Amino acid sequence: MSRYDADVKRDRNAATTTPLSRLPCIANGRSCAAGGRDESSVSEMTALAAKLPDAEPAYRPSDDEPFMNDRQLAYFRGKLLAWKDDILKESKGTVVNLKAETENHPDLVDRASSESDRALELRTRDRQRKLISKIDEALRRIEDGSYGYCEETGEPISLGRLEARPTATLSVEAQERHERRERVHRDD
Repeated sequence: MSRYDADVKRDRNAATTTPLSRLPCIANGRSCAAGGRDESSVSEMTALAAKLPDAEPAYRPSDDEPFMNDRQLAYFRGKLLAWKDDILKESKGTVVNLKAETENHPDLVDRASSESDRALELRTRDRQRKLISKIDEALRRIEDGSYGYCEETGEPISLGRLEARPTATLSVEAQERHERRERVHRDD
């Protein structure tokens, strides 16, 4: 056994056999006394845990329950609204940054770099603006009861696909057919 392998094995054994009370504690950027837990860190953790919205584990839609039941619809509505909120917060930051970045660079390379960064940021925001309209469309489909069903076939879109892409309007099979048709027409 090499020295490296022996070190890795020793570290693994130490990590699995060290009691929790002997692990180092860091609370608010400071080390706890003697590597143990101090009363203030325990009370801080308890206070933080009390502020958590739900003590139950996060809900994940499953195939074992009826498709697009109220709980699943609420889950996807929340996911879409949180995504939209994140995008809007980022776009506000972009506006602030673009206003602050109005200085004129005397060096041509600095100016070109700044303009390139600005163009990339604006392109990203334009893509996110289009994404917001897709999110709004998905929220409308949740309200009218058509969310989760393929627009082309009317069959349910798999939960895995909706989890990965909550704005999906086509099932995987319908999307593949659509992409094949696009590829054929693009090659013409």
